[in-house]
Amino acid sequence: MNRFIIFAIIIISAFVISFLMTEPFASAKLQSKVHFTKTFVSTTDPSNGKDQFALVLAPNKDSLYTGSLTFTANTPVQILVLHQISSADSKGQDTWTVDGDTIYGLTEIESKKGGSFDFTGSAVAFRSKSSFVVTTSVDGWIRGQPIEFVSQTYEVKEKQIELVDQNIPVTIPMRDGFYAKGNVSYIITDSSNKTIADKIAQKENWNVNFAPKLRWSPSSSQDSIYIFTNGIKGNGIYGFQGEVFGTSPGQNGYTPLSNVITATWKTGQKPVVLESTDDILKAEKDSRLKLMKTDVTLNVPQIIWPGGEIQSVNNTESLDGIQVLKINKESKSVTFVAHRAWGYDGRSTYYIITDATPKGPADLLRVPTSYRLANIASSDLVSEMYQFKNGIKGSGTLGFQPNVISSAIDEGYFPLCRVSIVEWRESKSAIPLETISDIETKKSDGGIIVTLARPLSEDHLVNCPIIESPKSNKG
Repeated sequence: MNRFIIFAIIIISAFVISFLMTEPFASAKLQSKVHFTKTFVSTTDPSNGKDQFALVLAPNKDSLYTGSLTFTANTPVQILVLHQISSADSKGQDTWTVDGDTIYGLTEIESKKGGSFDFTGSAVAFRSKSSFVVTTSVDGWIRGQPIEFVSQTYEVKEKQIELVDQNIPVTIPMRDGFYAKGNVSYIITDSSNKTIADKIAQKENWNVNFAPKLRWSPSSSQDSIYIFTNGIKGNGIYGFQGEVFGTSPGQNGYTPLSNVITATWKTGQKPVVLESTDDILKAEKDSRLKLMKTDVTLNVPQIIWPGGEIQSVNNTESLDGIQVLKINKESKSVTFVAHRAWGYDGRSTYYIITDATPKGPADLLRVPTSYRLANIASSDLVSEMYQFKNGIKGSGTLGFQPNVISSAIDEGYFPLCRVSIVEWRESKSAIPLETISDIETKKSDGGIIVTLARPLSEDHLVNCPIIESPKSNKG
């Protein structure tokens, strides 16, 4: 297969997800919306057969792209903006071509692992000397007539909804801890104690949500996280050794919602690093350590634990349902997909998914199963997430309009969501439902059916902490 055929296949693949609707321009050229989020795996650059290359927006004769792009990659990648030029104009500048006849001048942007930029050009691509995986969100337009293949396949006959920046990469700092004498890397997303939330935010430049309702979560002794207030200096919350967990993913009792127990070395005792709850309880029994239960609960999803880690682009072949783009053990950070949805009052909001129950949906979402989350399912504490089964095509979990969630960062915020399915009785009569009130109204007048998602007769819950201002937190 020659390089031109390979390039043609790349062009068709790149356009498959791109076009949503068209409208005439005053100049008689069409303007087509380009909006998508996709993960690309690099292949050999067809122009030179040497570099690694990923074509994000394919070139199309006499057409021009303009818009913005946000991306994150597992290694630094160079951004290329291609501009179609004549052969006479190609001398003295960097160019890109497959067949030698159609030539593109290059605007090359320095290599980075992530960021955002605005573009105008005939095509957009990523390039590197080594293989890479890059996830990008594109929001823009193409002026000119889309290629015939796209026009025939993507003529829009249904109402559609797309939110700008539907999925955005958000990078969260990981912390060090222990479980059963093994190392743990975890994140803190929410705290029932504002002082701790503010302390972490100041130390790590990462916003931890204040969620006062977390303190009422059902708990057991396994749900504890031990925080040291003195002893061996380290990266713990109070500046001492790492936190110790009472459970971990893979254990039936695992939950990311952990009650804080403070551990303080008594006067005259020689501190050592303790790496398990057994060691801590023994030290307490020997009167070396003082433990104090608190009314503080933290949302502390584990990313890496003894014997495993959350699935990511780095460690899985299939990207379906993936929630984690990258785990960077060197910089101690993890990059999640932040999903955009409508909040209870219609305002846009972002959330990530770190854990779920039951096992089937958790596996589909590529996150740890937390069976104990089911203990909260019937509680008034939980928030609601509405996913749409039919109606208006869009960027929601099930391929229709965006999800609606009832949680918001206020005094009633709670990061756990119970999933319900919304189905229109007549799909053709569907309209956008952007608030909880919209859903309740349509449910009352019989326009929609709302049912709890209960795979295998178990409530489906997700740990979906809200991420405030993800653009300021992404890396």
